[in-house]
Amino acid sequence: MAFTLPDLPYAHDALEPAIDKATMEFHHGKHHKTYVDKLNEAVDKDDSLKDRALEDLLAHVSKLPKAIRNNGGGHWNHSLFWELLAPEGEGGEPSEALAAQIDRDLGGMDAFKEAFNEAGAGQFGSGWAWLIWKDGKLKVTSTPNQDNPLMDVADERGEVILGADVWEHAYYLKYQNRRADYLKAFWSVVNWNKVNALFDAARG
Repeated sequence: MAFTLPDLPYAHDALEPAIDKATMEFHHGKHHKTYVDKLNEAVDKDDSLKDRALEDLLAHVSKLPKAIRNNGGGHWNHSLFWELLAPEGEGGEPSEALAAQIDRDLGGMDAFKEAFNEAGAGQFGSGWAWLIWKDGKLKVTSTPNQDNPLMDVADERGEVILGADVWEHAYYLKYQNRRADYLKAFWSVVNWNKVNALFDAARG
């Protein structure tokens, strides 16, 4: 079965003012769609890749064509990213359990946000900032390009709790080169309800 572009769970302008309508239209309808199309092209060239779950492909990506790493990563990352965002005021709050874990592992919410923003702003070129669950603890990390912590090539592997896209296509129309401003605004549209669910699932 071919991979498909998921619908956005909200309108293109629902994340304004943090993320503008034009950015969402291009980001979802052009960039993400391209990853899906090219992933399907790569899978169609190799029967051994067909009918495998995307997570399985990513877990063994070091042994697969580069097109799977780039476009499979792009598809998985973006599919989750849309769910990690919600219109301002609709994303809920960190659960008591998540907040307590952030206090234990990352020094509190303010310190966590600072570390996460630094990971995103400091990622050279294109990439992602992540909050992951690894060895019973939360950790902030980042990856280049469309890599993610599910991949066997990642420096830090773990289960993703939160991610932020820091490719220029995620923010340039509104913020130009001000990636730090984009990351600061990102927190106003985080879907904590989804983050809480991922945290609960990761810790079992």
